Amino acid sequence: MKRSAFAAALLTLAMFNSCKKDEQVNNGPVVNPATGIYVLSEGSFGGNNTTLGYYSIPSSACTGNFFGQQNPGQAGLGDTGNDMIIYGSKLYVVMNGTSQVTVINASTGSLIRRIDFVDGANPKSPRYATAARGRVFVTSYDNTVSVIDTSSLSIVGSVTVGANPDGIAATNNYLYVANSGSYNFPDVDSTVSVIDINTLTETRKITVGKNPNKIEVAPNGDVYVSCYGNFSSIPASISIIDGTTNTLRTTLGSGFAYSHVRISGELAYFYNNYGGSGTAKVYNTATNTVVRNEFITDGTAITTPYGINIDEQNGDVYITDAKDYVSAGTVTCFSKEGVRKFSFSATPGVNPNKVLFNR
Repeated sequence: MKRSAFAAALLTLAMFNSCKKDEQVNNGPVVNPATGIYVLSEGSFGGNNTTLGYYSIPSSACTGNFFGQQNPGQAGLGDTGNDMIIYGSKLYVVMNGTSQVTVINASTGSLIRRIDFVDGANPKSPRYATAARGRVFVTSYDNTVSVIDTSSLSIVGSVTVGANPDGIAATNNYLYVANSGSYNFPDVDSTVSVIDINTLTETRKITVGKNPNKIEVAPNGDVYVSCYGNFSSIPASISIIDGTTNTLRTTLGSGFAYSHVRISGELAYFYNNYGGSGTAKVYNTATNTVVRNEFITDGTAITTPYGINIDEQNGDVYITDAKDYVSAGTVTCFSKEGVRKFSFSATPGVNPNKVLFNR
């Protein structure tokens, strides 16, 4: 990509983002089409090789180590980037291995702050993040959810939940937290903690499938929880929580052994990132019916589907491919009908796991 075109694109993004308040841009109706895509590649655990790439849609060019390019002289992101969210003008990258949340200017890619997640000398091992009401909420494997104030960029609170919390979602007045219990394997957890956002207290635990992992909320208020199982005798499963009563509504049975879920509009995409057949099953959360057993309809092959993210503006579905877990991965964009539109390499990014859309 030419530097002049890249600079112009960044200037446009900066002008737009400077007007935004700290509200999560990937929630709710989206008006403007994406001009660029951030790609988080977690790297190999212990390899200290997480990268943040940036793909320019107008020029069809990807800068694989965008963070390094925009922050010369700074250390890299660190070890095992597990999640990222855009909230207002800032990009929050959850670094599991380094035990930090790295805050970046979402327009320019410039480092703002690294927030250490430690309890004394002990790393908290942060996992996933969500945001609401001017705060970012981060799960950590020390059995807590930490609260980051987005103005001071400091940790201002903590809530104790179940064992080794993973996925987290915010809706209405509640946070839903998947308590995996992964460190206690094979005696994993099987609960979701419900936290009152106003009081920052855990109000109840809901029993779901074994080893809950990801959490997404459907437009009708139902909370979908994907569960790993125990990787042998207990298969992966999908639990559905009634968001009105905060009770388990149902667990999807045969044919729904999926460890991950992503929801966009009324459609849920169920998939596995550790093996299994196919890429994703498409499910309508309003009618509770399967739309397609296989999302991809044109025969495009994805070796190792590692993450699915949806552009809310046009419904395009982006699937990251971890390949063999050691080589540079790829990102492929599909129409919502499952037809390939374009692909790009995340080089040097290994194990790309999430994409976000800059507008």
